Amino acid sequence: MKVIIAPDSFKESLSANAVAEAIAAGWASVYPEAEIGLFPMADGGEGTVDAVLAATGGERREALVQGPLGEPVSAHWGWLGDGQAVIEMASASGLHCVPSEQRDAFKASSFGTGQLIAAALNAGATRIILGLGGSATNDAGTGLLAALGARFLNNQDQPLAPGGGALQALHYIDLDGLDARLDRVEFMVAADVDNPLCGPRGASHVFGPQKGASAEQVEQLDRALGHFANVLAKTISVDLRHEPGVGAAGGLGFAAAAVLHARFRPGIELVAELSGLAQAVQGADLVITGEGRLDGQSLHGKTPVGVARIAKAAGVPVIALAGSLGEGYQRLYEAGIDAAFSLTPGPMVLQEAMAGAASQLQARAADIARLWRVARG
Repeated sequence: MKVIIAPDSFKESLSANAVAEAIAAGWASVYPEAEIGLFPMADGGEGTVDAVLAATGGERREALVQGPLGEPVSAHWGWLGDGQAVIEMASASGLHCVPSEQRDAFKASSFGTGQLIAAALNAGATRIILGLGGSATNDAGTGLLAALGARFLNNQDQPLAPGGGALQALHYIDLDGLDARLDRVEFMVAADVDNPLCGPRGASHVFGPQKGASAEQVEQLDRALGHFANVLAKTISVDLRHEPGVGAAGGLGFAAAAVLHARFRPGIELVAELSGLAQAVQGADLVITGEGRLDGQSLHGKTPVGVARIAKAAGVPVIALAGSLGEGYQRLYEAGIDAAFSLTPGPMVLQEAMAGAASQLQARAADIARLWRVARG
């Protein structure tokens, strides 16, 4: 028997590798003779660097950078060799960097992500994979660009304060100081959303509330990002605000596309390609995937659906495990997942469920293996 285990991380609980190992342990307790392949996945958000490094044997590097609200943050990125680097903006500018009670979408800045790009440039990078997701920011990537030499000025030629809220006062963008090395770098953005920059499906409306924005601030941020897009369009004579995906990571995708000329790929597609998942599932009996929560929104670029698409192309059945199953998760059955299971055996508080995720994953994988054995006779 050959089983491929390809989950995403369970955010704020277990890394993708830890999830895969727990599932493998449960399956092996029933099928000790099984050939089990572990393929930790990611969709561009938290865990993308580790997933790519696990697939490529690259080197994990650390850097002290500026966090979303200006505090020092120890962030990491990956060096793959041959001039290739992988960066996840969540490491430097992610929600996990800011306690929930301190989250401030108005002031949070992506400056630290720009510092990670600078570190990669210093190492000689000519191709950078930039994972977007899990951000605490809503600044349309202006912090990132500022870290690389751009200036954003008001009508008195004074630099704007960090954050998306300050963009309401933007008068002039100076890109002359951008790091000249950027012209020699190919940027590939790995993202799991297709949102535009502004409007009801834009960065501020869809993602602003989880970053601390009130209803009134959401409207202000949406207008501020629209104003930034207007000024940038006059600066570079290109307007990409309506392109799918530019609303990713609080609009950081917009800066990546418009100024860094980045190409976009679904994050799970890119990570799966680097890991050789399509080759691994050939001849497998079963693929097991999962992430912290599965619901109707998981159809939009999330890891389990991407894994299922690859498995189905090879004619392999797919089972998904999740910390919780939310509204509309049944729609995943139309996307190639054959069955989905929640981990928790009964009612429990979130902190308890997160703390016991590894043991619950192992137990549920063992239960499914027992059912598989009965079904197979």
